[in-house]
Amino acid sequence: MMARPESHEYQGYFERYIAYVGDEDILAVMADQIDEVARVFGSLSTEKQHFRYAADKWTVLEVLGHMLDSERVFGFRALSFARGEQASLPGFDEQAYMLHANHNDTALEQLLEEFVYTRKSHVLMFDHLKPDAWLRVGTANNNAISVRALAFIMVGHIRHHLTILNERYGLKISTSQS
Repeated sequence: MMARPESHEYQGYFERYIAYVGDEDILAVMADQIDEVARVFGSLSTEKQHFRYAADKWTVLEVLGHMLDSERVFGFRALSFARGEQASLPGFDEQAYMLHANHNDTALEQLLEEFVYTRKSHVLMFDHLKPDAWLRVGTANNNAISVRALAFIMVGHIRHHLTILNERYGLKISTSQS
């Protein structure tokens, strides 16, 4: 079981996601979240998919699309740093990404399938990393971050958005968070 990252392994901003993860087997939780996300989004009506709780907030489909975009960005960072990348990777402005995404025009089933396959590939990638690769640190958005911190951020990010979907969008979600 991979230990939680230490606070020097990530920028303070990411504590909000890491705080969602307890002393859990991070790979098992990553794998379990595949079914959890599929269950949450799998049976939403078209009306609910396009619901936003305020005019300037994302729709439920856009939240799923953001979760997918973030999964890809964090996973690429983890792969890069695990492989010893020394170049600084760019930042990730989720609002700018959303401007160029067409999540509302993409079928829920397709977004969900993309998330499932992307997360499965990340679980496999993390599963065969050697222990020293988990501790490697790289730079993204001019901030140092470790591979293991990225794994915890990926889990916490999903839990964060499932909580928001529950509390602000009215989706009745029972999450498996500690």
